Amino acid sequence: MYPRDMGYRMPAEWSLHQRTFISWPVQATMCYPQDYEQVCRGYAAIIRAVAEFEPVTVVVRPDDRDTASRHVYGERVEFLVADHDDAWLRDNGPTFIVDHRGGVAGINWRFNAWGEKYPVWDKDDRLAALILDTIKVPRFDAPLVMEGGSIHVDGEGTMLTTEECLLNPNRNPQLERGRIEEYLSLYLGIDKVIWLKRGLSGDETDGHIDNLACWAGPGRVLLQVCDDPKDYNYLVTAESREILRQASDALGRSLEVIEILQPPPRYHEGRRLTLSYLNFYFVNGGIILPVFGGEARSTDIEAGRILSRTFPGRRVRTVDGRAIAKEGGNVHCMTQQMPAEPGNWSQPGMLRRQ
Repeated sequence: MYPRDMGYRMPAEWSLHQRTFISWPVQATMCYPQDYEQVCRGYAAIIRAVAEFEPVTVVVRPDDRDTASRHVYGERVEFLVADHDDAWLRDNGPTFIVDHRGGVAGINWRFNAWGEKYPVWDKDDRLAALILDTIKVPRFDAPLVMEGGSIHVDGEGTMLTTEECLLNPNRNPQLERGRIEEYLSLYLGIDKVIWLKRGLSGDETDGHIDNLACWAGPGRVLLQVCDDPKDYNYLVTAESREILRQASDALGRSLEVIEILQPPPRYHEGRRLTLSYLNFYFVNGGIILPVFGGEARSTDIEAGRILSRTFPGRRVRTVDGRAIAKEGGNVHCMTQQMPAEPGNWSQPGMLRRQ
């Protein structure tokens, strides 16, 4: 039987969490291994920020256990020793689902390193199953190559994603859109998929949705926008805005679009970094928001204000997003929420403390 047949569905990210899972960085597979210590400090700062709100399980390779424990510690931080190739657990870790009886299970997607962009990924492909089996959570193995950063759900049957990623022939070339939607329904309890076209400039993941748009609550979508017509992202975000304004969710509601201006473009060694305020992460009672400083100071401040207004019961906790941005992701990419039992969930803007 499929998860949907058994009453499972994927809850919204703002639902109450049992804990957050985060993988510790692997120096050998980093884009810039010479920056390992800086990246470790960046990860540690984000782990400590998340731990202010909820427990954190750090997935760490046996050889990196001592390094990780020097950087992060405390009552709300524990370690799960497991070998892995890369540290973006949103993409290579499990996706958690819940049923109406209070059960929690996990989806083990197939993982191929974002369309075989990197030569080594076999340990990451096995990681979700390893985590689920270790914590003794029921596991469903899905016949679909997919990363968690490519989807956002509203918890009421609607999903956001991009055609650039989920329909990319480097993921599931044998599957057409309709079959992919069918698998999403069977494994996540989704009734409707809203397809945006493309992701942001510089995104090596082929347009992950978690840099471009996310749910702010049922019928409400946050969209990062660009006001410079010369910027590639101007057309991307204008196109996305129009699709969202014409769309409705699985329950027939029109969508309110809340816009957040992107930070100024930033480059490293000639490559544009994908900087996004929407790569924030919901925690119990708060939001972990990456900020970028320098020329981005004004947009940093405005992003925080918009999120505070949108989620008035949550504390916006900022972290330095520059520390790990060169590696290709940020806070949302490195985190994965394990939901609490249904019946004890928060609403999008409600303050909940553990």
